[in-house]
Amino acid sequence: MLLPLFGAAQTFELPNGQKVEKLKFQLVNNLIVVPIEVNGTELFFLLDSGVTKPILFNLSDKDSVQINNVTEITIKGLGDGRPIKALQSTGNTFQIKNIKNDNQQLYVVLDKDMNLSPSLGMPIHGIMGYDLFRDFIVDINYSNETIKFYDSESYVYRNNRKWETLPLSIIKTKAYLDGNVVLKDAKELPVKLLVDTGSSDAIWLFEDEDIYIPEKHYEDFLGRGLNGNIYGKRTKVNSIKIGRFALKDAKAAFPDRKSYSAIENLGSRNGSVGGEVLRRFNIIFDYKSGKIMLRKYGSFDAPFKYNLSGLDLQHDGMRYLAESISDSGGVVHSENRDFGDVQLLFETQTRLSLVPEIIVSGIRAGSPAHEAGLKEGDVILAVNGKRVHRYKLQEVLEMLNEKEGKRIKLRIERYNSDLMFTFVLKNMLK
Repeated sequence: MLLPLFGAAQTFELPNGQKVEKLKFQLVNNLIVVPIEVNGTELFFLLDSGVTKPILFNLSDKDSVQINNVTEITIKGLGDGRPIKALQSTGNTFQIKNIKNDNQQLYVVLDKDMNLSPSLGMPIHGIMGYDLFRDFIVDINYSNETIKFYDSESYVYRNNRKWETLPLSIIKTKAYLDGNVVLKDAKELPVKLLVDTGSSDAIWLFEDEDIYIPEKHYEDFLGRGLNGNIYGKRTKVNSIKIGRFALKDAKAAFPDRKSYSAIENLGSRNGSVGGEVLRRFNIIFDYKSGKIMLRKYGSFDAPFKYNLSGLDLQHDGMRYLAESISDSGGVVHSENRDFGDVQLLFETQTRLSLVPEIIVSGIRAGSPAHEAGLKEGDVILAVNGKRVHRYKLQEVLEMLNEKEGKRIKLRIERYNSDLMFTFVLKNMLK
């Protein structure tokens, strides 16, 4: 992401005498969501170590958010679209519990298509990263879904063999980690990877004379950047090695070259490492000292997750759901029941509930869902008999990608008609 640098000084600070602030976060699709007050209005941000300055978008659910000292600029980022217009703002107050910055710069993207909320199933108003990582030692515990922001001057490092300390290169506000990747020919290749907590994926690699795309791969939608959708090739590699930690049969993707054409100078960067790898560790970032500490969890060797159905889902507003209920409030399946010679009549009435509507936002060509006849825009009603309005979006996605070979029965609505589709989940890389 290419953004102009600001000249004004700005820092996040703890109150005098406070050495640490602990914050609970939500982990959604391997992404860290944190609440932050911006000029007194609570907003929800992705903690994205790949972004330089905070970027706001999707503010439609807020009556008003004050931003100060505004000018118009153009910004470029990942994606297959053109640079977009945005607002640049200075002198804003950001607060995270007791952590505060009274002179924070930010950008506001006005493009309505820049909206992560439907695909994550919860309000997301922006992304921010570097300024917090710069001002504190940041301890991210993915397992407990907590972050601790430590005052760097008073922090005492742990002496524990379960932790490994590695160099962390900070280049133009970005953090890079050295590792190794082993492709199918068993040759171990050194790679410099952007540490990207704002990516839900495992590892992205850029193709060059040494790093090639494995023979087994398929075309896939990889995500959305500031400048549009990102497509590429989904595959896996023999292993990813970071320090002494090795992940075997690791999920990987090669984004199409035009998706990262806005990055004018890749330098020695070979790709990025995202949330599906990072969540396997407790991580301590120390930008000032240029180091990172890693401790693996018990779930470190858990298999990587793939989109086995080929379906991408998102929220698409709300819909009314009609249910028949008894006068006592319980849902009934019949209006009368017989007990010998006595007939009991149950009064019923219809209850209308407003529930989230989940639709198919994309289908991978050649996938089980595509072959079964699913289409973009189909409204998902039930998965294997479970009505989806009772579940979070990420839970529905897990139902649709539980394990290879599982049969999925999907009830959908299309043009006001209910239809049933059946398919079997398949790993396209086998």
